[in-house]
Amino acid sequence: MPDVRRTAVLIGDSQSGGADTWPQLALHELGYSVRFLGAGGTGFVATNGAGDANYHDALTSGDWVLPHGDPALVVVEGGGNDARSGASDGDILASANALILELERTYPSSRMVMIGTLSRSATDGGARRAEVDALLGTFARQRGIPFVSAGGWLTTHALKGFLADDVHLNPVGHQKAALLLERDLVALKLDAAYTAVDPLTRWPRELRPLE
Repeated sequence: MPDVRRTAVLIGDSQSGGADTWPQLALHELGYSVRFLGAGGTGFVATNGAGDANYHDALTSGDWVLPHGDPALVVVEGGGNDARSGASDGDILASANALILELERTYPSSRMVMIGTLSRSATDGGARRAEVDALLGTFARQRGIPFVSAGGWLTTHALKGFLADDVHLNPVGHQKAALLLERDLVALKLDAAYTAVDPLTRWPRELRPLE
């Protein structure tokens, strides 16, 4: 079984659901074994037509099989399906807050990072996806959680030519986006070399409001 001290729990949607997706490629390259939890079509609020709940409900209802012990890193990616489904800012923030609180209770000494919504820039048709990315970034900063913004990546990093559809990358695009994410996680000191240490000392968590 993978060493939980080098495991990244990755919560996400179809952007990260698969070993060849950009979030999983980056995490593997940084030395993690990845436990993916989530499903395509879901998000902080969004559910899909196959019966998969949103992130918080799936976590608290026992739909997901969580690793025992505190993993080195907990990663929360998403927002695209919330943008697509028309979820309000308030509903997204409320569900994101409930999810983070539950994850902090479940894994009190694990490092945590949020990854925003892959999109075009706001001036290049990013629309609601870019707005949700910015919304999640503000939320993460207020909670003291490291955040990687993927809003605008399709524009600023010339990934539009590597799309398989309107919002998902093709295999080459996944590899290119993985390099961007890997760079940002290293800059945040979130590669396995930094996080896979004594769990009692690795995460001096600040006291955060519970509202």
